[in-house]
Amino acid sequence: MKVTVVGAGAVGASCAEYIAIKDFASEVVLLDIKEGFAEGKAMDLMQTASLNGFDTKITGVTNDYSKTANSDICVITSGIPRKPGMTREELIGINAGIVKTVSSSLIENSPNTIIIVVSNPMDTMAYLVHKSTDLPKNRIIGMGGALDSARFKYRLAEALDAPISDVDGMVIGGHSDTGMIPLTRLATRNSVLASAFLSEDRLNQVLEDTKVGGATLTKLLGTSAWYAPGAAVSALVQAIACDQKKMFPCSVLLEGEYGMKDICIGVPVILGRNGIEKIVEIELNDAEKANMTESAEGVRNVNNLL
Repeated sequence: MKVTVVGAGAVGASCAEYIAIKDFASEVVLLDIKEGFAEGKAMDLMQTASLNGFDTKITGVTNDYSKTANSDICVITSGIPRKPGMTREELIGINAGIVKTVSSSLIENSPNTIIIVVSNPMDTMAYLVHKSTDLPKNRIIGMGGALDSARFKYRLAEALDAPISDVDGMVIGGHSDTGMIPLTRLATRNSVLASAFLSEDRLNQVLEDTKVGGATLTKLLGTSAWYAPGAAVSALVQAIACDQKKMFPCSVLLEGEYGMKDICIGVPVILGRNGIEKIVEIELNDAEKANMTESAEGVRNVNNLL
């Protein structure tokens, strides 16, 4: 199993680290345009192998896509990160050109690959990969919902004063501060609805804190977060590589599901060796449907800037 991660910055390096530590891939290729940067990150990570007990080979390369040939899964993290006060949408002008070039180069060397898009604005970047390549829809996946759901569960556990392993919840919709839809109605603690433990006001606070989760970290750190995004990517990669049939909310191309067409937006999917094995349609109430429609409008507005 060969995995390529494009972009050796904080997010890309975290992706490579978490994938390697899980020890299910034979090789991770880390590629960057900055001379020697990916090579240095790869060497540093490889020097943790004996300490962390993994045998995955991590190879760093400078802008040489031939070294990515025959990758089973490719992750695109490249592009400029968010700065304080910057929305994901403001990144589109620069990142669209980067993602289009990167995806084309990856597919040229690995025509059977599955692509996971991390670059922001993520829903639009996933849509761009669909429109600019010939890959089938099951092999193009936007990561955002997996990360947003992890942040949702963190906030739920905090509110419940519960261990994170007790908590389950999902975020659908667009991967933006205004577009994401934390499904508080369906959130649970050990199969008991979270609403049995938390007031409506407290659940609404969890929802709002989740929606600004990325912006909160950007303000604190001065740039985008990287540990949780890296972990989210590694979970998706492992689900595909190990054919786990796990369900994650991911940004995928809809063709009638949820009453939508020609848009990439976050919905639950089953991930396995073929990438997206199934899009799961859950029953939304009227408020959630309205939120989903509003979220889709926001995504389409950004798509129109391509």
